[in-house]
Amino acid sequence: MKLIALQVKTTADFFQNLEHLKELIKQCDDKSIILAPELALTGFCYDRMQEASNFALKAIEEIRELSENKTVALTFITKKEDNFFNTLHLFSDKKIIHTQSKFKLFPLGDELEHFSAGKENDIKIIEINGLKIATLICFELRFPKLWEKVKGADIILNPAMWGLKRKDHYETISKSLALVNQCFVIACNSADNNMAKGSAIISPFGNVTKNDEQEIIKEEIDLEEIKKVRTYINIGLNND
Repeated sequence: MKLIALQVKTTADFFQNLEHLKELIKQCDDKSIILAPELALTGFCYDRMQEASNFALKAIEEIRELSENKTVALTFITKKEDNFFNTLHLFSDKKIIHTQSKFKLFPLGDELEHFSAGKENDIKIIEINGLKIATLICFELRFPKLWEKVKGADIILNPAMWGLKRKDHYETISKSLALVNQCFVIACNSADNNMAKGSAIISPFGNVTKNDEQEIIKEEIDLEEIKKVRTYINIGLNND
């Protein structure tokens, strides 16, 4: 199995972003788990929120069709009643397996003024083909309380738009998440000029695969590594 982070830039052209992301997904091997950065298709386009939520309806269907024999995750600007949300969709085998809207909004980025918060209870471990997968969206990475919600996962996803000035924070916290939870982490950050990049595949033992110059960061993994680490350094996360 391969874990893949798509470290892409987001332009003002939603349709161009979608076509580029689709091409990258097509290049990924079957049975891969693929993560794109937070709001990779639109960015935080506060002056185009309605347009972005309408576009999401099209994009969701097109990404869903590409998820045959793959698992793909990314967030979209969605609208429910009069409220906008930053909503992760997890696709697998042409189905939407799970959705969760960002619960901890980033106050320094004006998110509180434009988005409504999701529900904490939607942050949870789900199973896909026997794998336990969970997601923390960008800023949620900073909250130890939310780490408890994903405790025991085999793979934790973190789609992000994390700023360049806090690059070290992103890389350090992402690696710590893998070490503390003894699991694999896909950290996928934007490649925009003001973003930190730092996308990585991180193993339960803390080995990091990353490259700030590439769009596709991938690593073939052995899931037995989770069991080995949890047995060797037993902190109570052993799989049943």
